[in-house]
Amino acid sequence: MGKGGRATLAVIFITIFLSSLWLYGGLDHYWDYCLKGSIKKDQSVSLHWSNTSSEVITPPLEVCPGQKFQFAYLLMHLQAAPISTNDVLLKPYLASWDELIKFMETLGPMVGIISQEIESKTSIIRKLAKKEEEERNQQAQDSALQGAYVSVRSMIVSELEQGLVNFGRLTESGCRTLLRLHRALLWLKLFLHSLAEEKREMMVRSPSELCREAYRLTLAQHHSWWVRKAAELAFVAMPDRKAFYKLMCVKTQTEAAASLNRVVKAIQKVYDRTQVALEEHDMLALP
Repeated sequence: MGKGGRATLAVIFITIFLSSLWLYGGLDHYWDYCLKGSIKKDQSVSLHWSNTSSEVITPPLEVCPGQKFQFAYLLMHLQAAPISTNDVLLKPYLASWDELIKFMETLGPMVGIISQEIESKTSIIRKLAKKEEEERNQQAQDSALQGAYVSVRSMIVSELEQGLVNFGRLTESGCRTLLRLHRALLWLKLFLHSLAEEKREMMVRSPSELCREAYRLTLAQHHSWWVRKAAELAFVAMPDRKAFYKLMCVKTQTEAAASLNRVVKAIQKVYDRTQVALEEHDMLALP
């Protein structure tokens, strides 16, 4: 079957299956559109997260003019997320996902459908945080006290104390939702890492192939056979390597690797801290 036929088949599969639950353990716009935006060349990046870590945050990447997705924003959100030595702030964590969703939309219409499901997961945590804040305000509690959804660990502790996490059946808790995002973050981290590789054997492989391999090593382990086939077909129509250079405003693999490696390193730190927090509370296998 030719590439056109496979792409058509991908549309059929993804329309059917990705409308379900992409990250729920079952199945649990476009390139040009995502390169459009109103960002001006000299626009500066400004964050206001309450990260009190003493670690020095490296300067942001250069903002790429005229694009919806920005590696600079993604990197700065990721760098703002880790706090103290073992926790992750949820606001910059979710803001990182906002940028990663934009990134996924650049990978083609089928992967863009996957990003919509991931966006629904970030919305769940945001809604829970908003609900908790409203309840605190109604009860006239001290606003200076830390809310439940400030960080990964505060969310875990609060939801466990309230009995919101069920280890035997599916629930829409923040912890369970975080686990699904956590698994997807590993997939994207491996994909970006492979894109950064400058070895010849990696350079000759297409982004589509690299993304499929990253998926097989991560999310595929939590999906059924039908889900795996549908997801892999979604990667067929991904853009080539030059399109990723355009996305990052670079011209060579060496330049791309420099930016990608910084992002991958920041993702790894966030991923590792989240992994430890989930593991300490036996949440890596929540249904």
